[in-house]
Amino acid sequence: MCGIIGLLLADEEAWVNQLLFDGLTVLQHRGQDAAGMVTAERMRLHLRKDNGLVRDVFLQDHMMELRGNVGLGHVRYPTAGSSSCAEAQPLYTNYPHGICVAHNGNLTNTDTLYKEMTSKQRHVNTDSDSELLLNAFAEFLTKHETEMKENNHEVNDKVDAIFATCTDVMQQCKGGYATIYLINGVGLVGFRDPHGIRPLVFGCRSNDPADKGKTWTVEAMQDAGSKKLDYCMASESVAIDALGFQLVRDIMAGEAFFVDMKTGKCHVRTCVKDAAPAPCIFEYVYFARPDSIMDGVSVYESRLTMGEKLADKIRRTYPDTFDEIDVVIPIPDTARTCALQAAYCLNKPFREGFIKNRYIARTFIMPGQAKRRKSVRLKLNTIKPEFAGKNVLLVDDSIVRGTTANEIVQMAREAGARKVFFSSAAPPIRYPNIYGIDIPTRQELVAYNREEAQIATELGCDWVIYQDLKDLEDSISKSAPADRPLTQFDTSCFSGTYVTGEKIGDKYFRNLYDLRNDDAKQHREKNVSSETPSKKKPQQSNDGCESIPNGSK
Repeated sequence: MCGIIGLLLADEEAWVNQLLFDGLTVLQHRGQDAAGMVTAERMRLHLRKDNGLVRDVFLQDHMMELRGNVGLGHVRYPTAGSSSCAEAQPLYTNYPHGICVAHNGNLTNTDTLYKEMTSKQRHVNTDSDSELLLNAFAEFLTKHETEMKENNHEVNDKVDAIFATCTDVMQQCKGGYATIYLINGVGLVGFRDPHGIRPLVFGCRSNDPADKGKTWTVEAMQDAGSKKLDYCMASESVAIDALGFQLVRDIMAGEAFFVDMKTGKCHVRTCVKDAAPAPCIFEYVYFARPDSIMDGVSVYESRLTMGEKLADKIRRTYPDTFDEIDVVIPIPDTARTCALQAAYCLNKPFREGFIKNRYIARTFIMPGQAKRRKSVRLKLNTIKPEFAGKNVLLVDDSIVRGTTANEIVQMAREAGARKVFFSSAAPPIRYPNIYGIDIPTRQELVAYNREEAQIATELGCDWVIYQDLKDLEDSISKSAPADRPLTQFDTSCFSGTYVTGEKIGDKYFRNLYDLRNDDAKQHREKNVSSETPSKKKPQQSNDGCESIPNGSK
């Protein structure tokens, strides 16, 4: 899971760097491993990326070098490959034009793509599937531009070539992805996979005072005068809101959005006719901010409904013991909305029992079991009077490895809780995720091959209860707009059903285990940290920003 953003400003003299910085800061919850930004200034690309948080990667000197009115930004959370800054994004290839990519998601046919790209003499320099996605786009764009030039196309040839390229990429690249490309001198292109597994939205703002208060639609954007609108694409609507843009809508499953740098016009086209929307359900449970809107659904409202349905299940499952609950306490921050509504429906007091240190990274996306376990105590501290002598219902968004939950239960008991009940707004996670979330191999999952009583023993609580999958799906579908109903989701980590339909066999999961298990991650971390200065790295200026030459083959 990563956060991506792309911006194009109508004023060619404007600098987009501060907007990208602010947008990445808003999306920081989606990735804390690395950050990167590329801007385009009159055919010259300026790139800065490194491991670390947004505030640490981009210092004043770096920002002064990131000139231009168009750019991409990325915050990284690694699911595959290494934690090397070489795999931080945006990634770049020089031909055609000079293309950069910011990608969120995961491809499942990387072996096939690697063989195809290398057979076409494209150099793949990292283990990142994002680099394959970049090279596939570049290869198909070269093909379509060449064909149209040979056939003397004149009308909409550039637009048609780009959308034909998006179609080919969607057909060739399997998995879940949302991606934004900066094509040097041409424009910005964003699209989602044919199932819309990973999120992507777009918005605009007008430079004309006469448009103040206007509600923008795709049609109105297309009718706007040349060089009139600023455009933004991002993983979540909160980035659109925070930057002062108006959210127009989501980019649909199998749809592409292109903004022409030269004309300032936007173009939208469905590139896959048989698209079957199935957004990742875990976005609503955990990853997205509650103030985001995804596929027309308010994440906040969906989490309120999750709390209602969780409370109903507690009443049904423990009719004789739920009255013992003295207080409902959320595990901050993601579970707070769900816990608040659950407490209301159970008619139990809601209390804040844990105070979070906001300067500690999210433990679920922290690499390494030892780091996750240690950071729980650093991240959370108990308010002891809220636990002392009480039967406590803890509400979390989900339980993955059980590391965090086990530590939290121990902290509650140490604070004096008489009984500790643990509830999850999500169903048991029993399967790996292959579409861009680092939900690990089955052996590392606390719910794998265990029933609820066994899980409660592992966590050290008196009982544990999970949301039903049907209730979770209904919590989100209930808030979907009438003209865009949501009837299917990617629920693979709960159900083991992978919506892209390709055969995911034992070999794939063995390879996934080799990449994602904690021992492998720690080994890669050790190798990255021991890199010698003699290893060849991209040439950078003294301030750490890299100037990329114009595209050439």
